[in-house]
Amino acid sequence: MTNNLAGLLAVAVAADPTRPLLTWYDDATGDRTELSGATLANWVAKTANLVVDGAGAAAGDHADVALPAHWQTAGVLLGCWSAALVVRTAPAAGPGTPAGRDPLPALPDDPAAEVLFASPPAVPEVDRRPVGERYLLSLAPMAAPARELPPGWTDYITEVRGHGDHFTPYPAVDRQDAELAGRARRRGAELGIGAGARVLIDCDRYPDPTDWLLAPLAAEATMVLCRNLDRQRLDGRVDSEKVDLVLA
Repeated sequence: MTNNLAGLLAVAVAADPTRPLLTWYDDATGDRTELSGATLANWVAKTANLVVDGAGAAAGDHADVALPAHWQTAGVLLGCWSAALVVRTAPAAGPGTPAGRDPLPALPDDPAAEVLFASPPAVPEVDRRPVGERYLLSLAPMAAPARELPPGWTDYITEVRGHGDHFTPYPAVDRQDAELAGRARRRGAELGIGAGARVLIDCDRYPDPTDWLLAPLAAEATMVLCRNLDRQRLDGRVDSEKVDLVLA
């Protein structure tokens, strides 16, 4: 049993690197993206190399992540944890948050982050924060880069593609890592995620990364993540994706 976040992904990928580990739907845009374990691990490695080589972050530095649930957010979070960064995320939205709208973060003032990741709706809230490097994620279908960049921001998709495909995770230097890994296992049990299950998650109802990302990984489950879920499509999606558990 692994007690760190990078290990959760490694164990999940090792079970079968070619199986669909994360499948993403956004019913507002029609986007569907499927990532095998190997493909997700590649995005994670590139992100870890980005924060280390591109942003100059070191183990124990802070990363602010003002992003909603998304397959790219999974790569960012796991990449930062692989580089042993202390990750601060925006407050999770509850079931009453309108679908498709990101909650604006209220992140602590100190210490300053070495790197910041945000989607366009969060930029006005986080743009004033002292930070080293700022990366914008448009979260567009087909991993398209951002069409416009605010001053001082770098496009994540354009930048991350140039970084290495392999990264050896650093040993965790902050207790957050082990605490989140333990919480992920407990939360998976609370949600009823069985070992190796395929679970469909409505990310608007479960916006906490512990629920939509870490708990499934801790159970070696595969994820069908849905944003702006069209409930008229739910039964067909459960059938086509061979879903064992629905959290919606």
